[in-house]
Amino acid sequence: MDTHPTTCNILPDDADRALLVGRVWRDTPHPGPALIVVRDGRVVDISASVACMADLLERDDAAAFVAAAEGEDLGPVEELLARSLAEAPEAPYLLAPCDVQAIKACGVTFAVSLMERVIEEQAGGDPARAGELREELKQVIGGDLSKIVPGSEAAMALKAELQARGAWSQYMEVGIGPDAEVFTKAQPLSAVGFGRGVGLHPASEWNNPEPEIVLAVDAAGRPRGASLGNDVNLRDVEGRSALLLGKAKDNNASCAIGPFIRLFDERFTLDTVRRARVSLRIEGADDGFVLDDSSDMRQISRDPLDLVHQTLGAHHQYPDGFVLFLGTMFSPIQDRDGAGQGFTHHLGDTVTIATPSLGALVNRVDRSDRLPPWTYGIRQWMADQARRR
Repeated sequence: MDTHPTTCNILPDDADRALLVGRVWRDTPHPGPALIVVRDGRVVDISASVACMADLLERDDAAAFVAAAEGEDLGPVEELLARSLAEAPEAPYLLAPCDVQAIKACGVTFAVSLMERVIEEQAGGDPARAGELREELKQVIGGDLSKIVPGSEAAMALKAELQARGAWSQYMEVGIGPDAEVFTKAQPLSAVGFGRGVGLHPASEWNNPEPEIVLAVDAAGRPRGASLGNDVNLRDVEGRSALLLGKAKDNNASCAIGPFIRLFDERFTLDTVRRARVSLRIEGADDGFVLDDSSDMRQISRDPLDLVHQTLGAHHQYPDGFVLFLGTMFSPIQDRDGAGQGFTHHLGDTVTIATPSLGALVNRVDRSDRLPPWTYGIRQWMADQARRR
């Protein structure tokens, strides 16, 4: 699938049969977010029928409801996508499709990304050491980590061997151990949507996008749909210390989700997610750099349902539901600024994350301190809900 950001390829390949829901910012009849469904190529505001995305995903009949819900026609979906890609978009334009749900993420769920996390740790955040360490680790670890089932006897035997060699890592623990890494990526209502700038902390000099599929899960732990996400990664910050994960992951505009949530139905299921191939395209605005790559969800080391169950259960509840980044195998290592320097973002990069069943998420890269600050929180959302009622 061509992932260059044009409105013709942003929608799923079978958009005419997909149940797509999302959120837009409207200026009228009063400023605030509105819940929408894409139907017959038109955008329909269904906020009068359901208050928020979290409420919609709790409905047992969510798929049938959005297929029939009435509302105000906001125009062709192509116009909405074009407005959302504009530098200064005019309303209505797309927001992240989740609202009051918790935003959670899983790390180190692919063997390739596991190796790169270990390299970050061993390099102490210094990109110049990455290439040398990559070769050393391949010699020490050997074999194909993707064939290791996390928590299995084989995984525990490998752990004992690596510990004996002094090569064990906290990233190996969550990569092949029994417990997945699950962390809070961002706060409710803080994620940016399709077309908006995605932010890097100004202190970071070694970073990359993390293209992922994001599950939309209800309060009972049932996956109700999926979207695309960019779990922006600051390799130098987290590489200095895993205890800096919060600083590395949760910054202004550092979480992008969209363009829509596609609800599960008989055509689009969790098995579709399991079989998905996710593509990544990075286009440099200042140097003409282009990176094209793709990853196969079949290579994930933990099943998406296992990740959901490790997130929610008797040990932890989410009464408003949650969205869950499933992890990525991407840690781009293609040299950009010189031999042995690997990849890092330049400001102005365009990042396109795509898969045929979900369409494409497009964002431009900037610094978190230069992007619009996050000012629309829970209190303002509650006030707007009360005014709408």
